[in-house]
Amino acid sequence: MSGSALGTVKEREALISSLAEDLEQLLVWLSGYGRQEGGGVTRLLYSEAWKEAQLALAERMRMSGLMPSFDRVGNLYGRLEGAEVALPSILTGSHVDTVKNGGLYDGAFGIAAGIIALDYLKKHYGAPRRSLEVVSFCEEEGSRFPIAYWGSGSVTGRFKLEDAESVADTDGVRLEDAMRQAGFGAEGSAAGKGVDGPSEAERRDIAAFVEIHVEQGIVLEREQLQIGVVEAIVGQQRYTVTVTGEANHAGTTPMVWRKDAMRGASKMIDWLLDAAAQQGAPLVATTGYMEVRPNVTNVIPREVSFTVDVRHTDERALALFCGQFHERFGEIAASLGLELHIKHWMNTAPVGMDEQLTRQVEQICERNGIAHRRMVSGAGHDVQELQSICPSAMIFVPSRDGVSHSPLEHTDSLQLAEGTAVLIELLYQLAYGEGSL
Repeated sequence: MSGSALGTVKEREALISSLAEDLEQLLVWLSGYGRQEGGGVTRLLYSEAWKEAQLALAERMRMSGLMPSFDRVGNLYGRLEGAEVALPSILTGSHVDTVKNGGLYDGAFGIAAGIIALDYLKKHYGAPRRSLEVVSFCEEEGSRFPIAYWGSGSVTGRFKLEDAESVADTDGVRLEDAMRQAGFGAEGSAAGKGVDGPSEAERRDIAAFVEIHVEQGIVLEREQLQIGVVEAIVGQQRYTVTVTGEANHAGTTPMVWRKDAMRGASKMIDWLLDAAAQQGAPLVATTGYMEVRPNVTNVIPREVSFTVDVRHTDERALALFCGQFHERFGEIAASLGLELHIKHWMNTAPVGMDEQLTRQVEQICERNGIAHRRMVSGAGHDVQELQSICPSAMIFVPSRDGVSHSPLEHTDSLQLAEGTAVLIELLYQLAYGEGSL
């Protein structure tokens, strides 16, 4: 494709301003579903706020001339039918769920940008050659259930409906039951007015996937760049570690005779973070959740559970560090007379993005004079799942102060618009062009 899908330089500049306004309005509107006191957003998988957001997005898609539909797990699609309906679709979008008290942009921006991009292309160019779709994945964060990428992983076939039977949240609610209560699952029917579905989640009719997202880091802002062209995503390992000792009186039990689960857990966490710091980048390790039982001021803890999240760009280095912490945790537990159980519930290898699509994003930036760089994502994203079944690419826009998973998360609307303009150009090339994928 020669030229620009956004017109002349002057026309593009005017459009950026218009896109900025549309994106800000759509993101503020979407944040109303799950808005917390203090400005944060909580939309956990299959919660009422989550369901309301998905149904509202379906209506928003329909108003933009897209055909909305749900699949069995609650992924929402908005489709712009192509002239050659037999060809696999071009897909864009992100996830609608949030962490607890998260920000307005994580996941939501990719959905908003996708809706606005398809609306623009439809109005200016009509029906594409290949069908275009925007997806609002039902889940990516793993914030409610100890399973991440449930939405996109169901699309790729990594997860099946039966996998929901054995997964429960901290309140003991099974994923299967929560899904059914929200209107999805094997017999679900959560479709709203003008919404088709549900269909089977697994797909093999996607020609390419493009995800646009806030960086969630500080690199682009520090380097005063507008676009990050993601070439790879780090691998992740997540665990739940349970340390079991013996509950006893806090005042009458001598220190030497205690089996204190908190002491053991503290030593393990301290070792984990020190070891990660000593090894240095790109390795990172985090303990972000802890549960203490019986959790009483004057009782020695009987049991402590905590999470371990380890990430690295090299699969072998990641596995080596995880093996080291397993060994060290075992030694600490044995030295204190404690029992140790480690549950491994997430294992994602580092994933490289499609080189051809990555290069196309770079070329769009170069042609339009957009300051950009290639980079590796330290956070996981749905795109790493989709790359296993189709060529995939990822576009970053800056995050103010690198803050994310927080009510303070922010990206200037003009920066959001600049990224959306790049997305529009790429989708135009893929869906309206004559080139093969």
